[in-house]
Amino acid sequence: MPIVAASLFLRLGSETNRRTVLQKYLLIAIGGALGSIARYWVANTVAGRMGFRFPYGTLVVNLTACLVIGFTMTYMGRRASLDPAWRYLIPIGFIGAYSTFSTYEWETLATLRSGAIFLAALYAGGSLVLGLIAVWGGAMIAEAI
Repeated sequence: MPIVAASLFLRLGSETNRRTVLQKYLLIAIGGALGSIARYWVANTVAGRMGFRFPYGTLVVNLTACLVIGFTMTYMGRRASLDPAWRYLIPIGFIGAYSTFSTYEWETLATLRSGAIFLAALYAGGSLVLGLIAVWGGAMIAEAI
């Protein structure tokens, strides 16, 4: 895999292209590190205060991620003068590591806004049901070995 990544990097062409790609990955990595730390801290802090009987920590993480991705994607979409690097740092890196649930919700909203109500419902329902089946299947495989 590292050889494939290295050959792809070398084929990108100019030094400017390589720097741009490297900058994107660096911003995603920084945002991802901060997002995963924030997820751990928020989830544990909330669960420690509210208890572990219900997954309050995960619920708070998912809802705050939805709020942040809704704000950043809308704000950045309306501000053409804003440096595109912020997209790699916040919605892709930070929110991507903080919670993928927000991406699922954003994509569902975008599909609804495009007028494809049936497709949005299929995506939302399918993700919920198939995701639950996949988690159950993974648990069953782990228990069997």
